[in-house]
Amino acid sequence: MLQRNNGDKLASMSSYFIEDLELGMEASHEKTVSEGDINSFADVSGDYNPVHMDEAYAAGTYFKSRIAHGMLTASFISTVLGTRLPGPGCIYLSQNLRFLAPVRIGDTVKALARVASLDMAKRRAQFACHCEVNGKIVVEGEATVFVPSRG
Repeated sequence: MLQRNNGDKLASMSSYFIEDLELGMEASHEKTVSEGDINSFADVSGDYNPVHMDEAYAAGTYFKSRIAHGMLTASFISTVLGTRLPGPGCIYLSQNLRFLAPVRIGDTVKALARVASLDMAKRRAQFACHCEVNGKIVVEGEATVFVPSRG
C-alpha cells in the first residue's frame, strides 16, 4: 500500500495486478468541489465557458448558477482507477460517459468504480463507473483499462 499526502487528507493508493481482480470488486473516492477546483480546471483545460466561470451569466441559463465542468466531475473516476482499483500501473484504454445532472460549488462528489468484466488474456478490465452527489447519480459510464500482470 502506497501512501501520499493529498492536500488536507492522507490518501491510500492500492495496486492490484490483473490476477488479483474479481468481478464485483469496487472502490470509491470523494471530493467536495470548490471554486478553486473549477478555476484550476479551467486554467488547465482552457475551458472558460461562462456557465462555469461567471455567476451572472450562469444565472441566466437553464442551470441558474455556476456549475462544475462535466469533465472535472468525471476526472474523479480516473482518481479511483489510477489510485485505488486497480491503481498505479493501470492504463486507461477507453471511457464513455453520460452526464445526468449538474455539480455545483460545495457539492461532494462520490466517484465509484466496480469491476464489470475481465479479459485475462489481454489484461483488460472493464469497470461500471458513476459519480453521485447526495445519492443522486450525476455521471455514469464504463471504463476499460489495461492492468499489469505479475508475470
